[in-house]
Amino acid sequence: MQSKSPENDIIYGINPVFEVLRAGRRRVDRAMMSEKVQDQPRMRKLLERMEESRVNVRFGDKNKLFHLCNSKEHQGVLIETEPYPYGLIEPCWEQNRLLLLDNIEDPQNLGAIIRSAEILGFRHILLPQRGVPGIYPSVVKASAGATEHVHIVQSGSAVRYAQQAAKNDYQVVALDASGEHPVSELPDKLGDKFLLVIGGEDKSIGQYILNKADFVAGIPQYGRVNSLNASVAAGIAMYALGAPV
Repeated sequence: MQSKSPENDIIYGINPVFEVLRAGRRRVDRAMMSEKVQDQPRMRKLLERMEESRVNVRFGDKNKLFHLCNSKEHQGVLIETEPYPYGLIEPCWEQNRLLLLDNIEDPQNLGAIIRSAEILGFRHILLPQRGVPGIYPSVVKASAGATEHVHIVQSGSAVRYAQQAAKNDYQVVALDASGEHPVSELPDKLGDKFLLVIGGEDKSIGQYILNKADFVAGIPQYGRVNSLNASVAAGIAMYALGAPV
């Protein structure tokens, strides 16, 4: 397996590779697996999936895999794929719940939030073009492959997304440490359509969105640490807002 093409991604890790293949949204050009792990049960199952998808598999040592993906977290397998297939904004306006991530700068937090979002029913996600990473292989790894099962848009600014949502009759809920509305009380106050906005730890939600939000929601805290990790706060908020209708 040669070095990747500049326009392609190297996806690494057992779950991310499996989910890319299962979702079938990306072209997979080739795969590499460590010779030492090919007989493990999970790897045999993955090889069967690759065979079904007609993916060319080569075998090498862990140093070769590290060289290709630049990460020790490859777990003995990687694939070369086309870049992440971002979605269009228009289908989002047909959904009851949307998630906007503003100033989430850490790829690990971004991936963890996407993983929770997919599980909790927030499967249409808006990413600004600035201030938030794209769906890089590290994000796919942190999401355990959940990126492959959600509709992610990256075509505008956070403010523009919020303005469009308001025009499409969405209530905007901004999660902030100083929010006056406990997030657990919002299900009784929200209509059918809402946009949940999550901010980062170093830079929170932009002031324009906080000023224009229908609700600035908070998570009551009782400990001495002054804030929650962004991905943990996002998971609590998404769970509190209930299952999709």
